[in-house]
Amino acid sequence: MDSKVENVLGGMEEDDGELTTTEELLSDIRIMTLPGEEEGSASFEIIGEDHTLGNALRYIIMKNPEVEFCGYSIPHPSEDKMNIRIQIYPEYWEQTRPYDALMKGLDDLADLCDHITHAFKEARDNFTDPGDNSEQR
Repeated sequence: MDSKVENVLGGMEEDDGELTTTEELLSDIRIMTLPGEEEGSASFEIIGEDHTLGNALRYIIMKNPEVEFCGYSIPHPSEDKMNIRIQIYPEYWEQTRPYDALMKGLDDLADLCDHITHAFKEARDNFTDPGDNSEQR
């Protein structure tokens, strides 16, 4: 079976004091399906990522009611890659593949980050310094 390679949008960086969203900043994450894929389960290798993405993505994917198991590992600290394993409940094999659960997890995580960024910017813009006599709104 040939490995599937996908480029996925993701990431946030600070530029001149303003946070940019995933749509504004296009950074590539390389995802490859590892050998051993079976019906309802697959392992993926994500190049250039570590525990920061791994733990958050595992948490988000496990919130999907069709996912039975999701776990990640960093094969070796000196390697710049992360492996993630996803298993789907047998009753959902017809409608959901592990790849679909991974993409949904990445989308949901990006949406969550966008929401947090929006809430942070709103709170920052509405902040009034207690030592400042003028209103900053």
